[in-house]
Amino acid sequence: MSWLRALRETARSGLTVERRRLAPAIAARGALGLALVIGFSLAFFGPAVAASSAFGAFQAAIATFQRSWRPRPTLALASGGSLAVSTFLGYLTGAHTLLFLALLLLWTFLSGLAWAAGPTAGLIASSNVAIMLVTVTLPTSVATAAGHAVMIFAGGVVQAALVVLLPVRPWGAQRDALADALAAEADYARRLRHDPVASFDPVPLMTARSAAAVTPRQARRRPAELHGPRRLAERIRPVLASLADPAVGAPAEGPQRDRVRELLAAAGEVLDAAAHAIRHGEPVRLPPAAVAALRTPDTGTILDDRSHRAALRLAALLGDVVETVEPRTETSPKAGPANGGTAPDPAAPDLAAPDPAAGARTRPTLLRLAPLALAAMRAEVRPGSPILRHALRVSAVTAAGYLLGLVLPLGHGYWAPMASVMVMRPDFSQTYARSVARFGGTLVGVALATAVVRTAHPGTYLSAGLAVLSAFGMYLLMRTGYAVSQVCVAAYVVFLLGMEGSGVTQTVRDRVTLTLLGGLLAMLGYALYPAWETPRLRGRLADWLAASGRYAAAVAARYADPAGPAGPDVREALLAARAARVAWQDALGRAGHEPVRHRGLSHAAAEDAGHAIAEFGRAAMLLEAHLPDRGAPPVPAAAGLAEALREATERGAQAVRERRAPAWDDLRETVAAWDTEVADPLLRKAARLLLAALDELSTALAAD
Repeated sequence: MSWLRALRETARSGLTVERRRLAPAIAARGALGLALVIGFSLAFFGPAVAASSAFGAFQAAIATFQRSWRPRPTLALASGGSLAVSTFLGYLTGAHTLLFLALLLLWTFLSGLAWAAGPTAGLIASSNVAIMLVTVTLPTSVATAAGHAVMIFAGGVVQAALVVLLPVRPWGAQRDALADALAAEADYARRLRHDPVASFDPVPLMTARSAAAVTPRQARRRPAELHGPRRLAERIRPVLASLADPAVGAPAEGPQRDRVRELLAAAGEVLDAAAHAIRHGEPVRLPPAAVAALRTPDTGTILDDRSHRAALRLAALLGDVVETVEPRTETSPKAGPANGGTAPDPAAPDLAAPDPAAGARTRPTLLRLAPLALAAMRAEVRPGSPILRHALRVSAVTAAGYLLGLVLPLGHGYWAPMASVMVMRPDFSQTYARSVARFGGTLVGVALATAVVRTAHPGTYLSAGLAVLSAFGMYLLMRTGYAVSQVCVAAYVVFLLGMEGSGVTQTVRDRVTLTLLGGLLAMLGYALYPAWETPRLRGRLADWLAASGRYAAAVAARYADPAGPAGPDVREALLAARAARVAWQDALGRAGHEPVRHRGLSHAAAEDAGHAIAEFGRAAMLLEAHLPDRGAPPVPAAAGLAEALREATERGAQAVRERRAPAWDDLRETVAAWDTEVADPLLRKAARLLLAALDELSTALAAD
């Protein structure tokens, strides 16, 4: 992609306004906390303290909107506390330019490294630097600076208290994550009716798994319906795939395929009903037609033995989903002799082992998280780390913006470094898109707010009210697009500083010029010191191939020793393969917007190679769907297949990294021997599918 096209695409992305479901109640709660803090500060301490404390409440409320599974009060307190420390240290050094510049470099560098701990930590840290640049201009002594810091933290405390006292849809994020996972399974079941080898995006399941981790305090309060459906959804997916795939399930056409389509449609409706119930906290309302389809007594006479076992397992798992969401009712879809069905096969294999933890997945508390976050940051201080490059880049750009703001005769030069630190991200597309959006939003917001200030001359309290209104607009619209939110943020800053007359003399041109300067510095910094994803695509693809090979090998090894170590090995290998796949997809998406040459992996080759590895993982999943019971006889040849898969994919991954087309001669010999040693048609077909997918990968890479 050329630079001109990349700039055009990122600009369009930054200015895009999306239609999203708004949360007016949560936005009003955040604005209420801000109004309480500003009103109290104005009444007892004056406009200067009100401005700094308002920034604390404002930022704390933003923290509660982040996509994080931690308790919202914890996020508000962490944001308020870290901002208080930042602004106090900033004031202590603010009178000495060189000392403050050193602190700014250190603080910005640490905020860049904070992205290693996750996007929420990175955003809070970046916001702390940006707000510090504004608030250090407000106090007049060390004592008042300490008072300002206390009030900033008090703003975070107020927002945290309001989250506790005025709960709005508690556990809403976790409910949505789990419901999205079940809805994704439902959509997958419906797509399998028309495309028996349809692909499945594992992101919803991974998101639900992340949401399921809770702190000890959350574990005591979590609703019962959020405990088990995710694990069941994980087990349903391979059953759906094995039931639909004509290579190991029902034939592509005929009565068996018609019955499979009925079962898949019914499964989709049941999963949708469960997703709706979880999302809204309501009882499950199952469609009678879907329940009837799952209870059909002649399924066993139509389907062959393996497909019938999969159908029984699907009905049992769907029944477990409904029972987990609410107590079992008469409309439960679980088939059994009492309702005219066939009794579930007691020898049906356990398709996936439960999570290693017996109870809830645990999430460390904030205090215990601190050393983990520091360890993650230290791990990124190494050559070639994109996080380290981001930290160095954002530090240099912010310092340059601060110095230019001091030199230029525009006054209030913090607008330039504030814009830089807020728009810069570790990847190209977000940095450039946010730079354009920041400039456009600031242009509109500053123009509107300054026009109001200069024409209406609002007093202190009216300016405070306008600031709260602007904040409410930001909270309400922040998920619709960065440009829209920046209109409200720019207006908020103008009105807030206007309470005490700070910055009123600064013109729209000055503010917009400094914001444009900050955005241009951010874009120039990335162009001069980039961290392109494109050259790393082959490494990401190799990681996915190796992880998928370990997953397939773990599944095959279970056939060789059914009574051996239980499924956590398979489960852990599956999770690693999913993580590698998502890392590949994210990297491919970022690389698609970069203005650099493909360097050995074209877009077409990347798409074909990704499809091949996805097919390899699907073939391994079909094997997992029919894992033998612990008492089943072992398949000795499976041990050789497992070892061959592991070694072949490791060598193949190395070949991908070295820009060679991998060869599978040793694995081909193993699969040929497997065909003669194994009698089960499923196992023979699955091994051939694995090899065919790897051959497709070699073809895709050889053609590049």
